[in-house]
Amino acid sequence: MRTPFILTVVLGTITAAITAPVAPYENPLAAEPPYYRVRYEAPAEPKEGELIYPVSYTIWIPPGVETLRGLIVHQHGCGEGSCKSGQTGAYDLHWQALAKKHDCALMGPSYEQPDKADCQKWCDPRQGSDAAFQKALADLGKMSGHPELTTAPWALWGHSGGGHWAGGISLLHPERVAAAWLRSGVPPVAAVEGKPAPYTITAGATTVPLMCNLGTKEGVTDKEGRFAGVSAGVETFFKTMRAEGSLVGVSVDPLSSHDCGNQRYLAIPWLDACLAARLPEKAGDPLKAMPKGESWLAPLDLEAQGKVAPLPESNFVGPLESSVWLPNEAIARAWSSYVKDTAVPDTTPPPAPTDLVVKGNELTWECEADLESGLAGFVIERDGVVIAKLPEKGTNPFGRPVFQNLSYSDSPTQPLVGMRYTDPAPGSGKAHRYRIIAVNTVGLESKSE
Repeated sequence: MRTPFILTVVLGTITAAITAPVAPYENPLAAEPPYYRVRYEAPAEPKEGELIYPVSYTIWIPPGVETLRGLIVHQHGCGEGSCKSGQTGAYDLHWQALAKKHDCALMGPSYEQPDKADCQKWCDPRQGSDAAFQKALADLGKMSGHPELTTAPWALWGHSGGGHWAGGISLLHPERVAAAWLRSGVPPVAAVEGKPAPYTITAGATTVPLMCNLGTKEGVTDKEGRFAGVSAGVETFFKTMRAEGSLVGVSVDPLSSHDCGNQRYLAIPWLDACLAARLPEKAGDPLKAMPKGESWLAPLDLEAQGKVAPLPESNFVGPLESSVWLPNEAIARAWSSYVKDTAVPDTTPPPAPTDLVVKGNELTWECEADLESGLAGFVIERDGVVIAKLPEKGTNPFGRPVFQNLSYSDSPTQPLVGMRYTDPAPGSGKAHRYRIIAVNTVGLESKSE
């Protein structure tokens, strides 16, 4: 394997062209095309408002895309473990499926926050991470041959402190943000003593679709746990933004706490709907406004979301400032399923595997994830008989089992799982016909290769 190309700079000054990340965030994942990575060291004596932690940004660009229409950012949360999990964000097959559909790059930042260090020093974008992020876009644009990264719009996903970051970026740069999903974290919009200064809510910020997503054990049904304060912060953010006319919703995961649970099965379709509505046909043009007349609304009731049915905005009775905003009927129905039991339905099979190569008893193949339900695994047939299932038994302590496994912060675990299989008993001297069948997380099977 070739040495990964990683551009390392000290907040703007190139110090090395080819290097390797350093401890404690040593990243063994290759950054060869279609992956690209830049890494910035922290300054020895940071100035006020300057990022104090090293950070790496890894992007995946869909092969064959000539001009990128946007960038999807998968932003991890606070703490050393979550920060390290950001190293695999760009390698997630499910999020890549969303990026590919809309000709977007997929980015996974990894802020190198030491254990128990101050998370606010990166998750508040006013503390230097906004500037570092935008510098990374310029450097990655040059490296990848896609200079349009510096002007392309953003779709943001963030967990915990990453939700603070994604929401803060939306308030700072609403003209660039197509939509933002805030899982278990929101930026401050009201003054609280001892807390970061609140953001200013501009007219532009109210046009950005936002979804506040939290687990029921984050203060909805569990009022005493470690994360019980999350719901109060979400409610303050929602009510403040909605009173200004913001397109903001709330979705309560009825099964989880501060982990990400099954949220991706609503987050990805929700972002898909927003990107479809807002991305301009011509790169460089402004984002389009969400279409009028398609929104659905539901009353804000965190403890009873699974018992309320959204209605078309024209049929909704109640104060709009306390109504959950949803972009269209399809997402309203998916939202209703999610807040009930997270079992968002899917009736379409996943994409079929491609590029099956058989060398002796070694099998390799390629496969894209199902946009709606991701990728749970594969069924392997030899001569029409099932000989294996990969994985043999899927595991995921936070939600539906997926092929790549998932961390607490909704990114693949390391080492990344490869699409390969060794047939232990092919039979000497015999020619066989193998087939690979993909299975999504609701159990639907693809056509076979």
